[in-house]
Amino acid sequence: MKAADLPRYYNSVDILERNLGERAEQIALYSLERDLSFQEVSDEVNQIGNGLRACGVRVGEAVGILAPDIAAWATAYFAAVKIGALAVCMNPLLRQHDYDYILRDCRARVLIVHETLLAAIEPIRDRHPDLQQVIVIGKPERQGDLCFAEWIAGESTRLEAAATHRDDFCSLHYSSGTTGTPKGVLHAHKDYPLVAQHSGVELFGTAPTDRTFSVAKLFFVYGMGGNLIFPWYVGASAILYAGSPRFVPGVLKTIDQFRPSMLYAVPAAYNAMLAMQDFTRHYDTSSLRLCISAGEVLPAATWRAWKEATGLEILDTIGCTETFHTFMANRPGDLRPGSSGRPSPGYEVRLVDDQGAPVPTGQVGNLMVRGESVALCYLHQYEQSRRTFRGEWLFTGDKYRCDDEGFYWHAGRSDDMFKVGGLWVSPVEVEGVLSGHPAVRECAVVGAPDQSQMLRSRAFVCLKPGWVPSDELTAELLGLCAAQLQDHQRPRWLEFMDELPKTATGKTQRYKLRAERDGGVGLPAQPRAEAAAVGASGKGG
Repeated sequence: MKAADLPRYYNSVDILERNLGERAEQIALYSLERDLSFQEVSDEVNQIGNGLRACGVRVGEAVGILAPDIAAWATAYFAAVKIGALAVCMNPLLRQHDYDYILRDCRARVLIVHETLLAAIEPIRDRHPDLQQVIVIGKPERQGDLCFAEWIAGESTRLEAAATHRDDFCSLHYSSGTTGTPKGVLHAHKDYPLVAQHSGVELFGTAPTDRTFSVAKLFFVYGMGGNLIFPWYVGASAILYAGSPRFVPGVLKTIDQFRPSMLYAVPAAYNAMLAMQDFTRHYDTSSLRLCISAGEVLPAATWRAWKEATGLEILDTIGCTETFHTFMANRPGDLRPGSSGRPSPGYEVRLVDDQGAPVPTGQVGNLMVRGESVALCYLHQYEQSRRTFRGEWLFTGDKYRCDDEGFYWHAGRSDDMFKVGGLWVSPVEVEGVLSGHPAVRECAVVGAPDQSQMLRSRAFVCLKPGWVPSDELTAELLGLCAAQLQDHQRPRWLEFMDELPKTATGKTQRYKLRAERDGGVGLPAQPRAEAAAVGASGKGG
């Protein structure tokens, strides 16, 4: 499919409304809160759309959505899209100053917010004169705010879609990134059917009989694509889970209860489930036919452990907010554990050096991607846009190498790579070795200066339940690195942590680890006798 195959005037509410014929009474959304058929979803979308127009929202104006993964998120999103507004998908795990930035950046006219998140926006909302109306999913606390249920109760279930151009923007997503700076990415109506066809259908084989479930939340394009756009494009059902993605029993209970066939998750979520001993005995995962991973590289050790526990392979992929979803992936029956696979349908990739020249096979280069769903720029960030959007090509900021079979292997982010003794170190390679030890749940590697101010590798390790830090375990991990890595790659410090700092989408925030490198307890890794341990010894309770 090409963008030119779509009608010139196209509104992506079509993703929903194409199901209002023979599938109108089929369940579109499952959740603990409520189940909705496609017809019921459409009726609520129309009521919200009429309510937004009554609030004065015009074509192109921003409507903020700040809520957990509940039915009202999905209906509010498509309502904004249907009237030609800009749906602003806001991360419910951000801090107050982030919401202050986003509301100022997008100039939201209306904010639809869940009652549990009111406290985060209350102190800053009066700073934004463009914000004319706050609508609360639950009980409002301030005079003038509207109760969501009461607001839509009297509205008509009939609504004509705005005659939007396929190139009109319909959604705004703030990239969590790994640097702490949010970047607003605009996507057009055309992007949704494109990614649904190329990734949802051609790559993952989503069918009307599927039920999808994403641990990654709807505000995140990975979760929204896999668990809303892809299933509805073909008439399949989506399962919503409003709880924290870090609450593993809640995630597994949702799989057990609602029986999804397709699972979208990030590596941290797969590791967290694997850390629950004998989880497949307590929760039935047999409904799953396909497991997909994105967000950051999936360690080969995690792939093997999941295959052993469930019998299922995980398809590791890479996408980004700028492309909306997957542009490279492993495929069923055609994968290499530890790799990101090959380019996806509808996309081209290339590896170049810092001067833009192609790099030879097997060498590390900067990953560039081209496809019709690639965004045009970052909102209000001219200089960053110039660095990232380079004509038809997107500079992803990822370092990769391509092998002789055409599989691509992640070597880290451009700002994560560092040199030791003049030689490049890829944190991903070191992390892959450490992840192969049975004690390691997850880990991260950064560059840190030693006493001579020479840069060396520093590793942060989180252990699985039943393991505790010890001199012996430290020595084992360092010995594993010594056996499999070159000298310049080996960690010179090893530090145990309970959790790694992460974005709300599950990406490790290495910049925070680098910022803390002068504090905490460093464990010198060379020579081995100097590797002081933190805590008690051995494996056990």
